[in-house]
Amino acid sequence: MNNTLLQRISIDTNICHGKPCIRGLRYPVEFILELLSAGMSIEDILADYDDLEREDILAVLLFAARLSQVKSIHKIA
Repeated sequence: MNNTLLQRISIDTNICHGKPCIRGLRYPVEFILELLSAGMSIEDILADYDDLEREDILAVLLFAARLSQVKSIHKIA
């Protein structure tokens, strides 16, 4: 299931400057995360953006979770 969800996230240098997006639809992962962190529910997002599916939002959350699974963080500045 996880790999299937992650396949919904695409990275294409010709779309959104190479940022991870949902299925090439020009919805960057960061945008959906911002909506969720602002308090929108999955249902709210789906109501506002007709071309998104529930699995797209779950894929964004899984992608973000995978990015946070680093072994250590180093201060660079």
